[in-house]
Amino acid sequence: MNLPLVFEEKMRNLLKEEFDAYIACYEEPRYYGLRVNTRKLSAAEFEKICPFAVRPVPWIHNGFYYDGEAVSPAKHPYYFAGLYYLQEPSAMTPASRLPVEPGDRVLDLCAAPGGKATELGARLGGEGLLVANDISSSRAKGLLKNIEVFGIGNVLVSCEEPGRLEQFFPEYFDKILIDAPCSGEGMFRKDRKMVKAWEEHGPEFFSNIQKSLILQAARMLKPGGMMLYSTCTFDERENEQIIAHLLGTYPEFQILPIEPYEGFASGRKECVQGDVQGIQDTVRIFPHRMKGEGHYLALLRKGDEKAEEERRTEAERRRPLQTQRKKARLPEDFREFWQHVTRPLHEERIEIRGDKLYEMPEGLPDIRGLRFLRTGLLLGELKKNRFEPSQALAMNLKKEDYDACIDLPAEDERVLRYLKGETLEVEDLIGEKAKGWYLVCVDGFPLGFGKAGRGTLKNKYLPGWRLMG
Repeated sequence: MNLPLVFEEKMRNLLKEEFDAYIACYEEPRYYGLRVNTRKLSAAEFEKICPFAVRPVPWIHNGFYYDGEAVSPAKHPYYFAGLYYLQEPSAMTPASRLPVEPGDRVLDLCAAPGGKATELGARLGGEGLLVANDISSSRAKGLLKNIEVFGIGNVLVSCEEPGRLEQFFPEYFDKILIDAPCSGEGMFRKDRKMVKAWEEHGPEFFSNIQKSLILQAARMLKPGGMMLYSTCTFDERENEQIIAHLLGTYPEFQILPIEPYEGFASGRKECVQGDVQGIQDTVRIFPHRMKGEGHYLALLRKGDEKAEEERRTEAERRRPLQTQRKKARLPEDFREFWQHVTRPLHEERIEIRGDKLYEMPEGLPDIRGLRFLRTGLLLGELKKNRFEPSQALAMNLKKEDYDACIDLPAEDERVLRYLKGETLEVEDLIGEKAKGWYLVCVDGFPLGFGKAGRGTLKNKYLPGWRLMG
C-alpha cells in the first residue's frame, strides 16, 4: 500500500524500532468483528447459537471475530433481531472502557452510526437515559434505526451542534463518550479511501474541532462524572495534546487508568509540553501490536468522586426542570393491546403527540427548542382510532413480555419471507380462528409484529427495514 511520505516519516519518528512491524501489518488482511447485544443475551449464550464460526476478541467481553470473506452476518435473521452489531474490533474499545451502569445519564456526543451508542444503551439495561447525538440529521436517522434494532427505548436521539446541546444539559451527565471526528490514520488498512481524505483534511484541521468538542462536553459532565475521549488516529495533535488542552482549561479533570490489555501502548509523555499528570495512562492501539485497527483512548473524571454529592453547582440550580407531564388519557384500543403485554405500563411516562404514543425516559429536562428525531420509546400510533404497535416496541420487548407469539426457527423459510414483508401462512402455528396482533420471533428473539386472521399473518415489518432481494 502506498502511504503518503510525510505520514510514513511521522510514524517512523513515533514508532522508531517498531516502524517496520507497523508497515508490515498493511500486508495483512483487515479484521472483521461483531459485538453481542447483552441487552438480549450474553456473549456465552450467543456463542452457543451462532450459526457461523467466531472467536473471542480477547480485550472485549462481548466481542467476536468472524471471517468476513466467508460469511455475511448482516444477512442472517439474528442480525435483524438485534443480537449483534458489526463493528471493527478496536472500535469496540471506547464504549467497553467507559464504566456505564444502569440508571446513569449518558451522552454519546458524536454517535452515528451507532456502534458505541448501542453498547452504551445496552449496558443501561433500560434504566437511566442515553442521549445519542449527531450533528447530521441524515446520519442521525441511521443512528436511530440501529438503536431501535437493539431494543433501546430510554433514549433521546438528537441532531444538534454540541454548543446548542450544552445549553440544555449543563452539568447533567454522569458519563460522556466523545468518539471525535478525526483524520482517520488508524483506519488506513481497513479503508484505503481514508488516505485521500487525510490528504485533503489532516490532523491540524481536526484538532481544532476536537478542542472545541472536548470543552463543550466537559461543561455537560456532572462533577464526579466520567468522560472517555477517543479517536481512530495516531497524531499527537488529535490525541495527547487534546487531553492536555482540556486539563489546561479545566484543571479539575484528572486522567484515570484504563482497564488494561497486553497489546495496549501507553500515551506518550513526549507528545505534550510540560508534565501532564497521568498522560501515560491514556491508551494507544497500534495494528501491529493487536488484531485490530488504530485507536486512541483517554478516560477522565471531573473532580473527585465525592464532588457530585458535596456541592450543588450553579448549573444544577439553573438547569431547566423536567417537564411536568399531565397523565395522558390513554385510548381504549391501546389499553386493550397492552393487556397482552406482561410487563408493567408506566402510565405517568406516556406521552401522546399527534397520533403517536411514546414511553418517555425518566429525568429528561425541558428540551423544547432542541432538534431531535426521537424521545423515548415509540409504542405505536393510532390509525382511525385503532392502535398499531410500532417496530421499535417489538424490538424492545422480549418473547416472554407478550402473550401472543409466533416463534420460528431460523431455518424456517417463513423467517426470510417475513423480513421481506410478505404475508405468511401460519395456520399450523396459531389455527385458522386466531386474530389480533402477534409478535413474530426467530428462535425466541422478536423481529416485529403481524396481524393474524383466517390462518394468515398480515406483515407489519417496517418497510424501511426489510431485507432486499
